Amino acid sequence: MLPLERIQEAQQRICDTLLPTPLLLDHALSDRFGRRVWLKGELFQRSGSFKARGGLNWIRTASEEELCSGLGAVSAGNHALGLAWAASQAGVPVTIVMPENASQFKVDGSRELGAEVILHGDINAAWELMHRLVEERCLTLVHPYNDERIIAGQGTVGLEILDQAPDATAILCPVGGGGLIAGIGSVAAALRPKIALIGVEPTGAASLAQAWRQGRPTRLKSVDTCAKSLGAAIVGDLTYPLCRETTHSLLQVNDEAIGRAMHHLLYQAKLTAEPGAAVGVAALLEEAVTLPPTGDIVVVITGGNMSREELEPFL
Repeated sequence: MLPLERIQEAQQRICDTLLPTPLLLDHALSDRFGRRVWLKGELFQRSGSFKARGGLNWIRTASEEELCSGLGAVSAGNHALGLAWAASQAGVPVTIVMPENASQFKVDGSRELGAEVILHGDINAAWELMHRLVEERCLTLVHPYNDERIIAGQGTVGLEILDQAPDATAILCPVGGGGLIAGIGSVAAALRPKIALIGVEPTGAASLAQAWRQGRPTRLKSVDTCAKSLGAAIVGDLTYPLCRETTHSLLQVNDEAIGRAMHHLLYQAKLTAEPGAAVGVAALLEEAVTLPPTGDIVVVITGGNMSREELEPFL
């Protein structure tokens, strides 16, 4: 596990700028399950997702040498926004390579925050280009999830959940590259080891499930999901063992289930969440998850960055 102290230090480091996000009661799901279902509103965080936490923790622990030539990153969008926002606080230039099918909303938002954004191929091709740019421009790579400082920042979500939901027995967490669930898992294992941490992936980008089957991270040949923020083609060699140790169960939901969850969040919970943030709700609506018999349920709603055009299919 990532030491709890690292995550607590990250919380102290960023709390002057990033306030805790609310825990919102989902009345419809609570009525359906006969117990309280809480939504952790990370879509209300700076930059519109939990990614600002890791980005700011990374920036505030970086050395002058790491910052002097600028930063580089690969992102489907939310890491781009979170890192661009955090870098702008420190006046540090950042170059981000995003897949060509990335959300235009996230591309424009990252550019407005001062980042240089390059659109290139799919997620695998984007990584290949970034590795070349790191060499050519002497950039410091800020990995979206496979970095202890990023994981520690994301783990502050877990500290808040345990403080806000003392009666929770289960946490449902979206999974892309594994940084968020690794951070939350490290917190839960240290402070409330009996809580069930449940990871939820889109079927079209189930990189953690593939790693579990093969016993190590391996790259997906392709990624195909409406939940683009969870479209990591491979989990990290840091996040994989952390997730394997602290995640109690892992499941997948398809795009149709995600669409139904989006509709629920919009019309029942009154939240404009993005598809990748809806997978935990999808797992509940599809009754795809085995829950502890009693106690509150917390579902992490990871972000809400999308344009009107991206939202329209779910209306």
